[in-house]
Amino acid sequence: MSAYLLLQYAAIALAVVASAAFVAKKQFPNATRRLRVACALPLVREGRPGWVRAMGRWIAPPASLTGAGACGGCDSCDTASRGH
Repeated sequence: MSAYLLLQYAAIALAVVASAAFVAKKQFPNATRRLRVACALPLVREGRPGWVRAMGRWIAPPASLTGAGACGGCDSCDTASRGH
């Protein structure tokens, strides 16, 4: 297998993974958030090296400061102002 073909396969694999992550985030926001929390928690524990803790903070979802969790938390439909 040539290096060019290997690079092409790697680029296609990266595009497929990025596309799947985008669709999962849009279609299943709660499940994606739970998965990110489950992956990040073991990394941010005390006693871990600094770079591992930094990676855990990068993986962890941002804290939700609004009450948007009732509808899924995507914050794209402005349900808070309509009384939902």
